[in-house]
Amino acid sequence: MGLFSIFKKKIKTKDENDIKKYDEGLEKTRKEFVSKLNVLGIKYNKVNEEYFEELENILIMADIGVKTVFTFIEALRKRVKEENITDAEYLNEVIVDELLLLYVDGSSLSDKITFNENGPTVILFVGVNGVGKTTTIGKIAHKYHNEGKKVMLIAGDTFRAGAVPQLEEWAKRTNSLFFGQENSDPAGVVFDGLVSAKEENVDLVLIDTAGRLQNKANLMAELEKINKVINRHIEGAPQETLLIIDATTGQNGIMQAKGFKEITNITGIVLTKLDGTAKGGIVLAIKEEVNIPVKFVGLGEKETDLKSFDIENYIYGLFKDLM
Repeated sequence: MGLFSIFKKKIKTKDENDIKKYDEGLEKTRKEFVSKLNVLGIKYNKVNEEYFEELENILIMADIGVKTVFTFIEALRKRVKEENITDAEYLNEVIVDELLLLYVDGSSLSDKITFNENGPTVILFVGVNGVGKTTTIGKIAHKYHNEGKKVMLIAGDTFRAGAVPQLEEWAKRTNSLFFGQENSDPAGVVFDGLVSAKEENVDLVLIDTAGRLQNKANLMAELEKINKVINRHIEGAPQETLLIIDATTGQNGIMQAKGFKEITNITGIVLTKLDGTAKGGIVLAIKEEVNIPVKFVGLGEKETDLKSFDIENYIYGLFKDLM
């Protein structure tokens, strides 16, 4: 039994609301992507070189990334040859198989959040300005508050106009505690915030940071200082450093991931605005090119529309029209 068959059975056991959200959120990508795959299956009775060339272009247009596409096409060619596949329509099932394999094969990457068993769990958020960092922190605060955790937001982006009050507003909306001070040393604010978090017996601390990637040396120094402060307060923290990427920026998002990976230890990615792009293939490109797991995806504007990433729901959202 191929992965495709196993996958179809497994998807029936999933949470219907989550599946629906992925289905709606990936509609733009699916319409672009699957409609072209269907046309390809009709256009070519047999799998030949022209078929592979057109498929390559379709995958690149879905923003799966050139490097990822080449790896994928190579694996597909090998399988076509080994299994003597000639039917282009049947090959669509094999494509789903291979894309699943591309993401999960040999992977020890976890899409789950690591929680601290001794004291507060600390999540540090990084990302360039304008990607929806503060909003994402608010949505994550909402999620974990609803799961019964005591949450605190710390405003480490102290110099950008409006950043501190914006985060404070999210704290109010999500019934979270808040710590912040405008125009102050970010590491100092984090230090004082963590003192307060421990006094208040907080379960989860979400820390915002400045979004400057242009001057890597300054940002690296600032993040190093913040990390030292966090670790001094809570051993093994931060448990997660999450990079926020706007999915609508496509390959530019991959460049941001590579840039931030050079200056700090990124443990996961939050992909915002996935519902607003036809290039949802960026999820696969991130895994292949940066080797960092996607931990959350934004599939709408509501607080409940930020979902924990699930590769099976994602693949279903992309390919449901082929099932």
